[in-house]
Amino acid sequence: MIQWEEMTYFYLLGVIPVLLVLLLGVLYWRKRTQRRFANQALLDRLSPERSSIKTWLKALVLGLAFVSLVLALVNPKIGTELKTIKREGVDLVFALDVSKSMLAEDIAPNRLEKAKKLISEVINTLGGDRVGIIGYAGSAFPQLPITTDFGSAKMFLYNMNTDMVSSQGTAINEAINLSQTYYNDEDQINRVLFIVSDGEDHVGEVAEVAREAARQGITIYTIGVGQDDGEGAWIPIKREGVLIRYKRDENGDRVRTKLNEQTLKDIAEASGGAYLNGNNTADLVDGVNEILNNLDKSTFDAQQVADFKDQFQWFLAAAVFFLLLDILFLERKTAWLRGLNLFNEKDT
Repeated sequence: MIQWEEMTYFYLLGVIPVLLVLLLGVLYWRKRTQRRFANQALLDRLSPERSSIKTWLKALVLGLAFVSLVLALVNPKIGTELKTIKREGVDLVFALDVSKSMLAEDIAPNRLEKAKKLISEVINTLGGDRVGIIGYAGSAFPQLPITTDFGSAKMFLYNMNTDMVSSQGTAINEAINLSQTYYNDEDQINRVLFIVSDGEDHVGEVAEVAREAARQGITIYTIGVGQDDGEGAWIPIKREGVLIRYKRDENGDRVRTKLNEQTLKDIAEASGGAYLNGNNTADLVDGVNEILNNLDKSTFDAQQVADFKDQFQWFLAAAVFFLLLDILFLERKTAWLRGLNLFNEKDT
């Protein structure tokens, strides 16, 4: 089995006919010029060692060198053996809180952007795992089903914002229920749900929902984003990056928000998971990797692929050989070849 690595270099072979036409033109011009100087018999007497055949041989050798160089650039590969490649990993679903409280700027640039950055950095470290994304506020919605396309996952992630859900609040229970529909592989050993939130304004009793998810084989890990000290932070409402106002409650007072770690810890504990603080990106990524490394991996698929080996070096060596051969070729008759009279060059 042969595989061509860079087939675009084959277009260079189109130069050969052009060079051939140029060579014919030069030979024709040279012969015509020589005839103006003297007739053919006199030219043969003046340069008895000149060989017209050597000109074509040199052209052939240079052509072979050029073809070999092009083939070296194309780099043909030969499949020598079949290998079985297994893809092992864990199904991860990220449930991202997109409620208005995630706009608080107690952590730069704000909680939501920080949360998206955390998820993106975790995705960058994944190997054979599959990932899905859920968004939630007053209700939950599927943003991206389980996939191995991490590029698409990050694209969908960056497009998430607080305007995606009209109803406000933080319905974590709905996000957990929705996540149960994501794991479509019945043989999957470990199913992991990461809830990324500030834990504010949660709706309903989520501990029982988390325990039900655990019975379905889903382990919930919560990631807290925001500061839990002080009086909390205001929630700015911006339009195109310009501050318009701050979020207010029904009494017209500005709403303050801060990280509610206890709620997130309770959810994680109910499902047998753990709580992670997401304010430090590097520590969070290390913590997630440690969790995933300790989980048993499932084999999603196994494929047999050919192990291809590069063959460019042979063609490169051939190109060098032909170039050296061209240097050794002189445009005059060779004594031993003249003795053979292969081309009837002797006068009869």
